[in-house]
Amino acid sequence: MEVKRRAVKNLVTKLSSVSEQTRTEAICELRMISKNDSDSRPLIADAGAVPYLSESLYSSNKLSQENATATLHNLSISHKDLLMSTRGLLDALSHALRNPSSPSVAQCAAGTIFSLLTVESYRSIIGHKRDILFGLIDIIKNPNSDSRTVKDALKALFGIALYPMNRAHIVELGAVPPLFSLLCNDGRAGILEDVTAVIAQIAGCEESWEAFRKISGVGVLVDMLDSSTGSSNRTKENAISALLNLVQCGGEETVNSIRGIVLGAVDGIIEVAENGTDKGRSKAMALLKILDVSSCTFQEEHMDYLSNHSL
Repeated sequence: MEVKRRAVKNLVTKLSSVSEQTRTEAICELRMISKNDSDSRPLIADAGAVPYLSESLYSSNKLSQENATATLHNLSISHKDLLMSTRGLLDALSHALRNPSSPSVAQCAAGTIFSLLTVESYRSIIGHKRDILFGLIDIIKNPNSDSRTVKDALKALFGIALYPMNRAHIVELGAVPPLFSLLCNDGRAGILEDVTAVIAQIAGCEESWEAFRKISGVGVLVDMLDSSTGSSNRTKENAISALLNLVQCGGEETVNSIRGIVLGAVDGIIEVAENGTDKGRSKAMALLKILDVSSCTFQEEHMDYLSNHSL
């Protein structure tokens, strides 16, 4: 271990070199070490590498930016507190998100942010960094973003939206249209599940109803519940969660506005209420209760089910 410590210390010392080539070579080595040897991550962190790696995210050298971002991502697995306490780190990550020299830079920056967001107390801090939100939204807006980068950006947005006060910020910064655009147009594996998870979270604020209304978002969510669309069970449960959050936050006016549309998908809601996960069944039943399905005479074909389940 002492040999490793000295080797890491030597590499970190090179990060302050006046030679760009020396700095870049050291960053590349630290990336490989942090990737392949988890025991070396504390050594890298303790040797003071994080401030230098953070500064390297501003580098115009593609190799430096790529490897610095990847190293920070690896260190974030076990050293979240150290990263968050490093002055300027979040600003450096937002710069990497918005000015990546390659797709891997954006992906690793988004992945690092998501890793930090697993700590509940950091969600409000990160959610107030508008440039981070803009950077994540830009990724999902860009049709050329690769699927891994989009998924990491969606996971980061989901983590930010877990803090209720962040949801209005996400809506106000224009996330709703590109999220629904992904939902309608992106068929890549796993994207629909992740994007509906984000939509379900941000639906839990008063500002979401107007944003959803402008793009007919309720209709899109209802379509996800139609068996003909082939949506996964997770996607359907997320769509129900979004609709439930929307009506709970929007109140009676929202309920009255969307009842007719949502009742067109009552088959899908009842399917989840019968066969979904425990959480999914609970939310489906709650949505049926708010919509007062049992009072709708045109749903007679479901009365046997509804009469046997307390709404």
